Amino acid sequence: MRAALADAAKRLERTSETPRLDAELLLAHALGISREALLLGPERSIPAAFDTLLRRRLAHEPVAYITGTKHFWTLELAVTPDVLIPRPDSETLIEAAIAHFGKRIPESVLDLGTGSGALLIAALDHWPDARGWGVDRSSAALAVASGNARRLGFAERARFLRGDWGDALDAQFDLILCNPPYIEANAALPPDVADHEPASALYAGPDGLDDYRRIAPELSRLLAPGGFGAIEIGSNQAKAVSALFRAQGLQVSVHKDLAGLDRCLGVTLV
Repeated sequence: MRAALADAAKRLERTSETPRLDAELLLAHALGISREALLLGPERSIPAAFDTLLRRRLAHEPVAYITGTKHFWTLELAVTPDVLIPRPDSETLIEAAIAHFGKRIPESVLDLGTGSGALLIAALDHWPDARGWGVDRSSAALAVASGNARRLGFAERARFLRGDWGDALDAQFDLILCNPPYIEANAALPPDVADHEPASALYAGPDGLDDYRRIAPELSRLLAPGGFGAIEIGSNQAKAVSALFRAQGLQVSVHKDLAGLDRCLGVTLV
């Protein structure tokens, strides 16, 4: 087994930045066990399915789509090619919200462009007394999100609605979370992303700001007094997106991810 993992990692070196980790996750999936059980358990025979999974990864298919799962916050989420793969960088939005509310509880949560439901479910996981809505234009994405909420035990506190950002909403929310598309239309992305993740969740016009222009006017209407919006941005977009929000009379703060890069704008009412 160790030899098979070493060989797989070697083959993946030109495809992945984490070849050994990918090999371990794929072998664990082929065996139907967790990565921890693989690493801590006894030697096992290598199933034929492992080579099939490895070939898919060598063709740049993301591990999360191959295994159908992705860890985010404290959760193990189901993911499909209908949704963007949740990234650790997006946990910055949850951390910013926790810092803002302190001991207070945001009783109502809105996740605009919910995708897999990662941000909404993470917020509900942290605040057991909160309830929330996830909105997305994609019916396929909403099916993934509602499935995650049901499987993880949040079905009674999470509702999902098909809509174009906040157009279908007339309520106010204590916490608004949003990870919109923010990649420039002509940007060169790695094949793992460009060839496999949904373009509608990635690209946002020539400058990557099209969806922020849609979202900015809606925040002052949707935010409750004392509420907080946590909006993900590209690492070089803080100045441009902040200007869009401030033009709507909103206060803006910038929050960095674990790599020290600008990743989240905190938005409040004046």
